[in-house]
Amino acid sequence: MPMSMYTASIPVFQHMLRNLTHILDKAEANALARKFEPSVLMTARLAPDMLPFTRQVLIACDAAKNGIARISGVEAPKFEDTESTFGELRTRIQKTLAYLETVPAGAVDGKEETEFTFPVGKNTRTMKGQAYLTTWVLANFFFHVTTAYAILRHNGVDLGKSDYLAGGQR
Repeated sequence: MPMSMYTASIPVFQHMLRNLTHILDKAEANALARKFEPSVLMTARLAPDMLPFTRQVLIACDAAKNGIARISGVEAPKFEDTESTFGELRTRIQKTLAYLETVPAGAVDGKEETEFTFPVGKNTRTMKGQAYLTTWVLANFFFHVTTAYAILRHNGVDLGKSDYLAGGQR
């Protein structure tokens, strides 16, 4: 039986966003245990020309909510992008999860061949639904979740593969 667009998206986003919350919890606890201000991690980067940690989390949330909004036609909430603490990032993730809960499977399934046009910088791109979900939305989402994880790991947060994949749930 083929996998549905809904099954390939919403549960995956939910799982990884919950894992990202777990990773944030560990990062904040790690900073406090090491006796430095957790806010220091908000501007951390792996390279000078990349976006900082906070933006990685915001973009991961936006990739999930905006990608699903485009596919489903269910309007996504607008967020202000003012988050600057671990608590505010957790709230952003929770708001994204709450939105994803409102999207019915029927609004996502069956859109495999529908063409979607979306912004890419100053240009636009058009892709069919399945390709858009699997090669653009999911890839972008995982890129930013992984980069957020890598920034924290690089800064000494005690994270491992199980934190990324299972959110500490074994």
